Amino acid sequence: MIQTKIMNIFLKTSNILCKNQPHYVTRFLLPSLARPVCTSAPDPSDKVRVRFAPSPTGFMHLGGLRTALFNYLFAKSHGGKFILRIEDTDQERLVEGAMERIYQDLKWAGIVPDESPWNEGPYGPYVQSLRYDIYKQEVKKLMEDGRAYYCFCSERRLDLLRKEAVRLRQVPKYDNKCRHLTPGQIAERLAKNDKFCIRFKLDSKADEFQDMIYGKIVYFLAQNEGDPVIIKSDGFPTYHFANVVDDHYMKITHVLRGVEWQISTPKHIQMFHAFGWRPPNYAHLPLVMNPNGSKLSKRQGDVQLDHYRKMGIFPQALLNFITQSGGGFDRDMIDIVGPQMTDLVQHFDIKKINAHSSRLNTDLLKQCNREEIAYQLKHTPEKAEALVKEVIRLVQTEFSDHIKSLDLDEKHVRDVLEWSITRIDSLQDLVKGKLSFLWVLPRRSKDTSVDSGTLEVLAKNLASEDDIEFTKAEISGFLKAFAERNRIAFDLLMKSLRNCLSGLKEGPGVAEMMEILGRDKTIERILLAAKRK
Repeated sequence: MIQTKIMNIFLKTSNILCKNQPHYVTRFLLPSLARPVCTSAPDPSDKVRVRFAPSPTGFMHLGGLRTALFNYLFAKSHGGKFILRIEDTDQERLVEGAMERIYQDLKWAGIVPDESPWNEGPYGPYVQSLRYDIYKQEVKKLMEDGRAYYCFCSERRLDLLRKEAVRLRQVPKYDNKCRHLTPGQIAERLAKNDKFCIRFKLDSKADEFQDMIYGKIVYFLAQNEGDPVIIKSDGFPTYHFANVVDDHYMKITHVLRGVEWQISTPKHIQMFHAFGWRPPNYAHLPLVMNPNGSKLSKRQGDVQLDHYRKMGIFPQALLNFITQSGGGFDRDMIDIVGPQMTDLVQHFDIKKINAHSSRLNTDLLKQCNREEIAYQLKHTPEKAEALVKEVIRLVQTEFSDHIKSLDLDEKHVRDVLEWSITRIDSLQDLVKGKLSFLWVLPRRSKDTSVDSGTLEVLAKNLASEDDIEFTKAEISGFLKAFAERNRIAFDLLMKSLRNCLSGLKEGPGVAEMMEILGRDKTIERILLAAKRK
């Protein structure tokens, strides 16, 4: 009853408060103009519903992608739904364009949300800053039930508490001073328009829950932490409050998130119980570390998804790479070369996730990308065609100065791709300097080592000797025999052929170049050079 009276005082003074607060505080304290949100209660019988809830304070890196992937795989392996929710309550750290980029990154990776700000379902909005009505409604319930209270402590006082705790070698925590304010004191502070936040009252009992990966977790929350802020002084809900409310109203059945949030889970479960709601099941994913053992960071450029895109890493290859760290799949996955998303869904098993951190192995990334190129080339005609077109685009971009002399018929490109499957880590490797001969036809040569007639004979012999395999070893033997038969110094023949095939002084050996180009292209270039002499 007392709390209700205080809440009424609070509501009456809202207009006064809002005059001196930013517009977003007004939106929180007064009736919101945003469109209504769904407030239906969760049904335990619902199918699996999981959420990936990033904060748009930076761009997605491998750790975030792994969390999104495992949520997606868990949902799809149970016939459930994967939801993307944007948690933008930390307004001061928002990065422009990050929210849109997160969605595009997920789509690029093939992790398409069933519900999101871009394809809304029945439980939206899916951006927290648009859900003020429901946060205002729920914090009022906690205030009326005595599970939340106003805190008027200044930043200076809180800072002094932290410094004193450090001096005494204690864990800094709030001392819950404002929990004990009388109704009269609260009404007086509100009437004076004093700045405040709202805190949640923690229970003093031991907290325990069953982690789907780590097993039973016991934590004495109230002994280690002070009452947490649930509504900040700027009017925005904190992550701890908003994610609990949203998980309930979006009917989230399972929460899969990083292990760094495990220590906060008892706090969230207490809030669920304070509302009389059933908490979801929790699974905390172990950390994925850099090769040197350091933590991944949003500001670490070489683990952001855009870095891998620019490297020419295929989305499925990147997914397969992160599944190599930390388990999560049954043994049958080992035998699959170049697994696809359907394979990951079929073989995902949350019980197989290791309960310890794992380091990224960058060599595995190259292997995964090679396997994905091979899969697309051999098993999916439409993707094979796309590979050919991508190589042509890369070549035209890289060798734009030679655009009129590029050798880019699709059969040649396809032959090069077939040859390169075990030799390259990305399509971009095919346009690096030493392989430029694959695409750029050599210019007219001044080489006089071997006359045009001899070159024509060599081309004719290569065409007629179709019983030899066009491999580096057999080609070497053939060329040595040809030089001996025609009384040509072998090194002069090699020099002349290098000019015919590439015009480059460096690069692969002549026999290897011939193998890469294939019989038809080799003969074509030798005859072209003979005509130019």
